[in-house]
Amino acid sequence: MTDASTKKLDFALSLYPDPVLRKPAVPVETFDADLRATVAGMFERMRASQGVGLAAPQVGLQLRVLVLNPTGEPQDDLALINVSIIERSGPLTLFEEGCLSFPGIYAEVKRPERCTVSYRDLEGNSVEREFEGFASRIVQHEYDHLEGVLLVDRMSPADKARHRAALASLVDRYKTRAAQKSPK
Repeated sequence: MTDASTKKLDFALSLYPDPVLRKPAVPVETFDADLRATVAGMFERMRASQGVGLAAPQVGLQLRVLVLNPTGEPQDDLALINVSIIERSGPLTLFEEGCLSFPGIYAEVKRPERCTVSYRDLEGNSVEREFEGFASRIVQHEYDHLEGVLLVDRMSPADKARHRAALASLVDRYKTRAAQKSPK
């Protein structure tokens, strides 16, 4: 039997339109080795997918957990558990965003420059922190996932039209896989 503190989790990405992506995540209640293993597995999946952030629903978990690393440097790994955005501030900025649940699709998204969040760290300690610039954008994007809000919901009509074929392809892929999994 594997000790929970050493178990390695290998997560697959949940792709649009998987229903798990639309369900609001639930708070984490236990801060233990299983949570640390989950977060470690999420960081591995984020890096393997060349992402800068990842929310638990994107790996099929309905937990209020997000991980991010805006620099790519290991010391900048950050896990936010049971995160809440307290305030969004600063000018609205337009920036092209991608999403691991929408491979190859990028869209211009308008977000406030800064956000202040409250969250728990891996030990369960309460933290309040302000993020700005790119890190703020990552936090807001991943927070959307915890609320069931997706990149497609933030797209302009022009971006939706530009990506219509790619979005339809993701829907077709999901339907094909769902049909293969359902009992005959």
